Amino acid sequence: MADERAPREPRTLEGRETETRDKPWEPASMLPDPEPQDGWVFRWIRTSMVGNPDNTNVSKRFREGWEPVRAEDHPELHIMSDHNSDWSNKGGIEVGGLLLCKAAEETVDERRKYYAKHAQSQMQAVDNAYMRENDPRMPVLAPDRKTRVAFGGGSR
Repeated sequence: MADERAPREPRTLEGRETETRDKPWEPASMLPDPEPQDGWVFRWIRTSMVGNPDNTNVSKRFREGWEPVRAEDHPELHIMSDHNSDWSNKGGIEVGGLLLCKAAEETVDERRKYYAKHAQSQMQAVDNAYMRENDPRMPVLAPDRKTRVAFGGGSR
């Protein structure tokens, strides 16, 4: 007896991947995102505040390893740049007093580690100052910074 069933659709045509959902509308970002590049991290650096140049901030960021992104490297962003600004005239991309810069991923990771270590040492100093007030007659609870999430259960 021959199998008379209709041929089955391949599984690749079924499932969530083939279903599309409508993307909800979101307002456009004031600062455009550049096309990602391997090995680089992008960031907007403040060049002016309330119309006054902030050369100290720009100089500090450049010493930290950030460098201006060239407009010719990202032609899709050139149209959004302020065309009468100092940095735009030098070939950079500046929008509303913010200059698009990039830095090597390794440099950014080292910076994150430095500030994480710095924050950890500050928390340890606060804990030490807190525990210094400990008295055996009335002990202070040790700091507990663990987050717990529980669902339901009521009166367990």
